[in-house]
Amino acid sequence: MPVIGFGTASTSSTNDTKEAALEAIKVGYRHFDTASIYGSEEPLGEAIAEALQLGLIASRDELFITSKLWCTHNFPHLVLPAIHKTLQSLNLEYLDLYLIHWPISVKPGIWEFPYPEEALTSFDLKGVWKAMEECKNLGLTKCIGVSNFSCNKLEKLLSFATIPPSVNQVEMNPTWQQKKLLQYCQAKGIIITAYSPLGAPGAMWGSNNVLDNELLKEIAKNHGKSFAQVCIRWLYEVGVTVAVKSYNKERMKQNIEIFDWSLLKDDYEKIAQVEQHQMWKNGPTKFISDLRDGEN
Repeated sequence: MPVIGFGTASTSSTNDTKEAALEAIKVGYRHFDTASIYGSEEPLGEAIAEALQLGLIASRDELFITSKLWCTHNFPHLVLPAIHKTLQSLNLEYLDLYLIHWPISVKPGIWEFPYPEEALTSFDLKGVWKAMEECKNLGLTKCIGVSNFSCNKLEKLLSFATIPPSVNQVEMNPTWQQKKLLQYCQAKGIIITAYSPLGAPGAMWGSNNVLDNELLKEIAKNHGKSFAQVCIRWLYEVGVTVAVKSYNKERMKQNIEIFDWSLLKDDYEKIAQVEQHQMWKNGPTKFISDLRDGEN
């Protein structure tokens, strides 16, 4: 699993997503993160097909593709149809990683987003995970994992899982450092992938807390690096993988140029002082739920 993945959650057009993914392959990205809810599976699949045709990659096996099961399909009988639909959209025979996107289930029907409380129903984690394991056993995905799971929810999952989750993809950046969850996942051998490494400014759930942080700006200036590079390098050094997202060609390059320099002890002391703010308190819902179990 490449350490840095290219995220495709965007309000951009499908053509923009295709062109961005193709450019990302040219620049050197080999890990791509998508989800059924993003609407980016089909353009990503088109970009992969074109990259093969152009000889940018010799084989699909050179890429690591992650997708996710959305809340409306978080039911045991809907998991297999959902991954088949994802593979059809991507025009691929298998995924490298398939994640449960959120630990909630949404009733069938047409609901506004974020979801109201009446849209939710009980989440059969055990049944859904058994179906996820079947996806792996059938060769539809090489690995399975989760996203937005707290320590408590991971503990529950591990209590019955035949195949433990490989990955937990969560919000993580210098303003939401997830120290307890990071320690727990490392102890259990679960890889964390950090999304919104810059705080997702401009997104519905995002904030400017990371971008406006003066300590982080100071660190970037001292190293002669971009603000984004400092945040991504910090995540890399604490031992997690990262899903970055920029459709700007220059920033695409900068976001993967983080391996030939290091943060200093003084930098870590400054980052430890950063005030913590969680963005996705309610997840994809309108109300305060138990998604995080009150944990950092």
